[in-house]
Amino acid sequence: MINLSEWALNHRSLVAYIMIVAVIAGVLSYFRLGRSEDPTFIIKTMVVQAAWPGATVEETLKQVTERLERKLQETPHLDFLRSFTRAGVTTIFVNLKGSANAKEVLDTWYQVRKNVGDIRHTLPAGIVGPGFNDDFGDTFGIIYGFTSDGFTHRELRDRVEEIRSKLLLVPDVSKIELLGAQDERIFVEFSMKELASLGIDRSALIAALQAQNIVRPAGTIETGYESLSLRVSGAFASEQDIANTNFVAGGRVLRLSDIARVRRDYSDPPQPQFRINGEPAIGLAIAMRDGGDILALGANIKQLMARITADLPVGIEPKLIADQAVTVEGAISEFMTSLLQAIAIILVVSFISLGVRPGLIIALSIPLTLAIVFPIMKMAGIDMQRISLGALIIALALLVDDAMTTTDATLNRLAAGDDKVEAATYAFRTYALAMLAGTLVTIAGFVPVGFAASSAGEYTFSLFAVVAIALIVSWFVAVIFAPLLGVIILKPPRAAATRDPGRIFRWYRNFLTFAMRAKWLTIFVSLALFVASFLALPLIPRQFFPSSDRPELLVDLSLPQNASIYASETAAQRLDAALKGDPDVARWSTYVGRGAIRFYLPLNVQLPNNFFSQAVIVAKDVAARERLRLKLEKILSDEFPSAISRVYPLELGPPVGWPVQYRVSGPDTGQVREIALKLAQIVATNPKAEKVNFDWIEPARQVRIRVDQDEARLLGLSSQALASVLNTVTSGTSVTQVRDDIYLVDVIARATDEQRVSLATLRTVQVPLPGGRTVPLSQFATFEYGQEYPLIWRRDRVPTLTVQADIVAGALPETLVSSLSPDVEALTKTLPTGYQVVVGGTVEESKKSQASVIAVVPVMLLIMLTVLMVQLRSFQRLFLVLSVAPLGLIGVVAALLLSGRPLGFVAILGILALLGMITKNAVILIGQIEAERSQGKNAWEAAIDASSSRFRPIMLTAVSTVLGMIPIAPTVFWGPMAFAIMGGLLVATILTLIFLPTLYVTWFKGTESPEASSKPV
Repeated sequence: MINLSEWALNHRSLVAYIMIVAVIAGVLSYFRLGRSEDPTFIIKTMVVQAAWPGATVEETLKQVTERLERKLQETPHLDFLRSFTRAGVTTIFVNLKGSANAKEVLDTWYQVRKNVGDIRHTLPAGIVGPGFNDDFGDTFGIIYGFTSDGFTHRELRDRVEEIRSKLLLVPDVSKIELLGAQDERIFVEFSMKELASLGIDRSALIAALQAQNIVRPAGTIETGYESLSLRVSGAFASEQDIANTNFVAGGRVLRLSDIARVRRDYSDPPQPQFRINGEPAIGLAIAMRDGGDILALGANIKQLMARITADLPVGIEPKLIADQAVTVEGAISEFMTSLLQAIAIILVVSFISLGVRPGLIIALSIPLTLAIVFPIMKMAGIDMQRISLGALIIALALLVDDAMTTTDATLNRLAAGDDKVEAATYAFRTYALAMLAGTLVTIAGFVPVGFAASSAGEYTFSLFAVVAIALIVSWFVAVIFAPLLGVIILKPPRAAATRDPGRIFRWYRNFLTFAMRAKWLTIFVSLALFVASFLALPLIPRQFFPSSDRPELLVDLSLPQNASIYASETAAQRLDAALKGDPDVARWSTYVGRGAIRFYLPLNVQLPNNFFSQAVIVAKDVAARERLRLKLEKILSDEFPSAISRVYPLELGPPVGWPVQYRVSGPDTGQVREIALKLAQIVATNPKAEKVNFDWIEPARQVRIRVDQDEARLLGLSSQALASVLNTVTSGTSVTQVRDDIYLVDVIARATDEQRVSLATLRTVQVPLPGGRTVPLSQFATFEYGQEYPLIWRRDRVPTLTVQADIVAGALPETLVSSLSPDVEALTKTLPTGYQVVVGGTVEESKKSQASVIAVVPVMLLIMLTVLMVQLRSFQRLFLVLSVAPLGLIGVVAALLLSGRPLGFVAILGILALLGMITKNAVILIGQIEAERSQGKNAWEAAIDASSSRFRPIMLTAVSTVLGMIPIAPTVFWGPMAFAIMGGLLVATILTLIFLPTLYVTWFKGTESPEASSKPV
């Protein structure tokens, strides 16, 4: 193998040039790297919706939902289907497996469209759709809201549409959604009694409106010089044109305004609304293209909005509701501070332990390594975000290892009398392959992070990528650049310094000798500690991902599922009133009739539903957020007793929703409901559970009109004609459209208010008969009340009712589910065949994610074993190296228990990575022992001398790694991983330097020489 260190010293000018270019490229790449809050991961969910106006829940379920779900179950990479069905509307969530990659997801969505298109002809007549939404995962990181004083909603919308058009031209903007805009309608309201008295046929009136407003070509005249298009007038341009429409009835010409009230208004009932600080508003939600720089996008939009605001009339005020750019800027600034702190800590350790000149080599190696890492990140498409920045800090603590080993070896050879070139190339000859093997083993420890086939694995992929890049680069820096820097900077140590081994070193050598003499005691104590730590594992609380440390607080308000959007609006206004003037609130926005738009990638987005509202409250800081949370919990329990409410911070990791969930499924909805009620009682008895609720359970009232078909036939009526009349009277029928600027305004024909909203007047509604006569509805129909479910959830075509609950402060979902497990299992055993209870929520997602990681562990072990076998070429030495790795669990358990941190998904990733770090030290130490034995020493002396020579670099690396993680240890996301690695590596390093040599001499039956045994320890 070519000695790269020797090559570098023989081509110094070229290597120096490469170093300069690397630094320049690194600086440029750093400023060009994309910035975002979280790593992009695909929300592998598509929403398929279809409407069948007029159908009941049962009819929609059997004729639409069932047909679509049967076809959708043929979808490749399908994980599960989840759907909810309302009367006349079906919504199906197609969820793919976590193992599906980006290309497979896109191909699958195409396949879904094609498959549903193939069965379109089999769906009932009158179906609207199906429609597809595969942009469910788009994140709208910047949201502006616009309020107005003295302007109509239409005037405000015109301004907002103009602003939207300008913002779409900003670089990196991919799409902009309008929030809270209410479409205009032109209502033609008439009295059924008056129409009947005048002998006017309602259907003829509607047909006249449609015929006049239709768009049809009138032909083209071609002359010898030009082409002339013919245009026929009569199209409606305003509500006045509709009011002035004439038609013939009973031999008379009547104007529409004589028999009906024509007015322009907004959607009735309203569409989902958007409110800012309690005021009605229209919002603009801006999404960034993939790979864009959110900081640059935020700056460009802010600059453009400043110019736009200056031109807005007084009374229209834009407000910044969500600004991911500010969040990302703060997060990057915080992480860069942590990175600089970690660098400073490592440099201090290096300067104190190695001295100024050797410490300077480490100081130069760190920025040089990072300078090479940044361009590679740019080429690999890895942005600066939460995971990659944390990975840089973790990698920073690891990448100094090789540079320290090289520098320490060079110092030792200089002290032994070698010249600078010989000393600088010695490390490559002796340690290069061992360092490379150790580097590959460490990277292998992160393989489960990079290749876990789940959303959580995709979310944390850049942890593996950045650490792998940094470690490989650090090896090349250590063997190419560090020797050149060593030749330039290092000087031979003074003789006095070489003679004095130091107090710590002497203490270590004496203690190692004692441990090796008491080898069985050393081995027993080590194994006993390992067994104790393994038994203590259940004492560590489990957690999937922690809550975010952002100041936002989400408030969900779910009214009974038959509630109107007016009821949700009233509830939202009461919540707004409670928030006004609160000193802990910076601002808030409220979404009525829908959930918040995805302004944060891991947000659990709720689709539009009249009964649901969600408020996004930005507290002044995290402490204020917690105070506000307690206040809102009390307000909601006292003042909103009929609502299912939840107050919670933003979540990290893949979205989950309610932390505790149990799915009850089975063929009969009534039986499912009974089981769910029993299960809810079990959950409610646990003091750690609160707000136990269901995603659907209560039936709602409905009015059933029983038509005497015989009487109706005698009168010349059909059910179709009757339904059409009633729809016109109550909800209204869209008869035509007015083309107004960029808008299409529906013209709705309906009865007057007093005839529409009263059940009493519904009985006396005059139904037109053929021939111009009318009869009251009560003459051939009776009214009765019934009940049906407002909506029904299904999972994989089986009715599924989810029991949901929140947890009290300080509790964890995993702990609660574990405590409920015996009672839930007892209930499950009593269930009839075909019914089941399955744990969902955080616990299920955590198990899925951990299973995806564990599935890759065999690959990790195979890589590790292969690399180790190539390096060691001995099963015995392989066993010795692997014996140390599990002992890191001792420090992991101790650190997590003492710090109170949970064992979550990120901590598990840290433990797996720790295996590689521990193994790397063991490989190099075993290699050094073998090198000492090759010089003629026996196993005992070789173990003592090798451990002594590796003591300083191994301890320096461990101390640097542990101290380098201090800046991220207090953070919510990285804290558990940091503590796991810090505790595990510290204990494992000590055991590597004590337990491994002891095990080595025990295995190879090394004995102490008589001269050495006579020396005191």
